Amino acid sequence: MKNESTLDRWLRAVAAILAGVVALAVGSSSVGGVILWIVAAILALTAATGFCPLYRVLGVSTHH
Repeated sequence: MKNESTLDRWLRAVAAILAGVVALAVGSSSVGGVILWIVAAILALTAATGFCPLYRVLGVSTHH
């Protein structure tokens, strides 16, 4: 069940790309780079599926 709006999904996709770029800039194997890759993966996955588990736990939905 989707709980993200189209705008929410686009913003997450853009944020995932930016996190990936910053991860490359700081070094992919550094602690910061690894954390940013994880964040980018989570953002990309939630953008692709339209479902955010945290939204579900908090009872939030931007999907109309």
